[in-house]
Amino acid sequence: MPTERKECIAMLLAGGRGSRLKSLTEQIAKPAVTFGGKYRIIDFPLTNCVRSGIDTVGVMTQYQPLLLHDYIGKGQHWDLDTLNGGVSILPPHSKPGSTAWYSGTANAVYQNQDFIMSYDPEYLLVLAGDHVYKMDYSAMLDYHKSVGADCTIAVIEVPLKDAGRFGIMNTDSDDRITTFEEKPAEPKGNLASMGIYIFNWKSLSEYLYEDEKDPESSHDFGKDIIPSMLRDGMRMFAYRFDGYWKDVGTEESLWLANMDLLDDMHLGLEGWGILSKTAGRPPHFIAPTGRISNTLITEGCEIYGTVQNSILSVDVIVEEGAIVKDSIIMENTRICKGAVVNYTILDENSVVCEGSVVGSEYGSGGKLSVYARGSIIGNEPNE
Repeated sequence: MPTERKECIAMLLAGGRGSRLKSLTEQIAKPAVTFGGKYRIIDFPLTNCVRSGIDTVGVMTQYQPLLLHDYIGKGQHWDLDTLNGGVSILPPHSKPGSTAWYSGTANAVYQNQDFIMSYDPEYLLVLAGDHVYKMDYSAMLDYHKSVGADCTIAVIEVPLKDAGRFGIMNTDSDDRITTFEEKPAEPKGNLASMGIYIFNWKSLSEYLYEDEKDPESSHDFGKDIIPSMLRDGMRMFAYRFDGYWKDVGTEESLWLANMDLLDDMHLGLEGWGILSKTAGRPPHFIAPTGRISNTLITEGCEIYGTVQNSILSVDVIVEEGAIVKDSIIMENTRICKGAVVNYTILDENSVVCEGSVVGSEYGSGGKLSVYARGSIIGNEPNE
């Protein structure tokens, strides 16, 4: 049991399926999806916690958690393997009179109140596990304290055409929140919630308790807890963020965020250093026949063909005569001789067979092609 009270601990929501990522999350949870060749999406909030001085993180998992549990382990790759605090995996668990599964984001936190109260925090940081960004949560906490907030929501301006995907709010001249709608059909603004909240724990625990008793509630922060606090006149403020942030909850947004890395190798992450579980593979190998331009290549890759404007994860092999363009190729995937891959996401452990053509030229009007883990495209390769 903890021996030291924590001023602020983090609860990271990592149990969602991420259905908008379709085949990419059929076998793994969304936060475990590969990003940028060498990372997984969950690396970003975990790194942000460490860099912000938050050394106690509860990771709430549910859907297809095996890979995520194995990846996080004891948290040593993020310096979160401390004796008092660190990272704790929090899967659903049964209690007398309650079901095991998390029924919403708020219910997930509610079910883990014992874990939270064991640290007796004054503030609770609630995070989504499916965004790519760099953020100093300690600065947000300082803001929360300075305005005397009960709840602070990190916000970013988004294009109005995309606003319906987010929780949208309006504020007064002091950035106090006046209205909030979760994924509105007709948005009245473009100030979007980033899914990052700081609450006064004592106040939040009361709302979680009342919400749990409501049979009509969906037990969700955006749909239920935030609107309830707003109706009650609680002090709720927006914390404006102006750095790089991308919700990678769709196939297209995941592809775009990866391509952003090719335009800006840092995405505003300079000096931050994203922590991750390293693959421990030998350096990549570029054969005399290999041709590479504007591409990120990670450890263990072997390149005998041509790769342009793409991101290759660990242990990808591009055989002689193969061409890869505008694509994301995930771990342990082989592009066989003479194959062509355009504008595509290939998930882990896949094979594009000899001479096969995948996807269409980017910009030609064709849609992004996406293939699930373990796909074999074309004729079966020879043993």
